[in-house]
Amino acid sequence: DGRVFVTGSVDATAKFWDTREQKCVGTFFGHESDINTVKLMPDENAFGTGSDDSSCRLFDVRSMRQLCRYQTDTILCGITSIDFSKTGKFLLAGYDDNNCQVWCTATGEPSQVLTAHDGRVSCVGVSK
Repeated sequence: DGRVFVTGSVDATAKFWDTREQKCVGTFFGHESDINTVKLMPDENAFGTGSDDSSCRLFDVRSMRQLCRYQTDTILCGITSIDFSKTGKFLLAGYDDNNCQVWCTATGEPSQVLTAHDGRVSCVGVSK
């Protein structure tokens, strides 16, 4: 409904905003480098981030804390874009290494690696 939105910054923080209050209502920490992409979950109670630190993270806006980190030792590049599946069960992330990783949001485990691009994945979009 456009009443809330989230931003990510080169200062490695994400901020949750409420347009009714006309201010930032929460700052989220955890990343170690620039946040390149943010996306609200379908229910707007949580949001995901993707960073140059090779991780995606899921933050809960009600408890104001990180719920999960999505990262493996084999992925050593930045995330350019993320999106959630319609149900919120999966987080899809595009990477600088030309791949798209699918993560289970509940467990934090990788579900699938999609490879087909000859260059970095610059954006990800999921049908709703």
